[in-house]
Amino acid sequence: MRISLENVTVRFPIYDARARSFKRTVMAAATGGRFVDNNPTKKTIVEALHDISLNIEKGERVALIGGNGAGKTTLLRVLAGVYVPEEGTVVVEGHVTSLLDSMLGMDGESTGYENMYLRGLFLGLTPQKIEALSEEIAEFSELGHFLDMPVRTYSSGMTLRLAFSISTILKPEILLMDEWMSVGDERFKKKAEERLEKFVGDAGILVIATHDLGLVDRLATRRVILEHGTITSIT
Repeated sequence: MRISLENVTVRFPIYDARARSFKRTVMAAATGGRFVDNNPTKKTIVEALHDISLNIEKGERVALIGGNGAGKTTLLRVLAGVYVPEEGTVVVEGHVTSLLDSMLGMDGESTGYENMYLRGLFLGLTPQKIEALSEEIAEFSELGHFLDMPVRTYSSGMTLRLAFSISTILKPEILLMDEWMSVGDERFKKKAEERLEKFVGDAGILVIATHDLGLVDRLATRRVILEHGTITSIT
């Protein structure tokens, strides 16, 4: 189980050159990346990650630290396979569980039970495994008869509770998180926190992006500092 990145660079094109000034402002705020092609007759390129090299071994807890737009989320999405780098190589050995968007793969028109399958399949579970875990997911979510209803009828808190119950059902090998999750009302929150602590503790590798330096001190074995899409230090 390991992660290896060598000289990884990620670029995003902006095709409407006429709006490049506005997009420059927006993209700089959103990604922190650098503009590397400003020719008005061509597309503009934002370099969101530049020449990233990083090796992570089993047992490590790595915190990605940096301001908004530093490249933390982009790097997590590269590790999750969402973004393919334009340059460099990415090697991920182990099954990745991503909590970057805990509701990805869920459908508002489907019932809670049906969404167990949809989200479970997205996480790489087999239908048989989802079937075996469905009772445990239902019990932890405390959603009762609502699980037979379309998710579009749920409150946002209920939807997040279901997504959390599904996403944290199995021991992860490589766990990716964009900030620490906070789930549900005060009554549900305590048991969710306990489950999340165990979920994170069981992970073979944890990579988390966070602004919470207290959390970093508590969890991290290494700190990776990012600025404008580049690694400035590793401690």
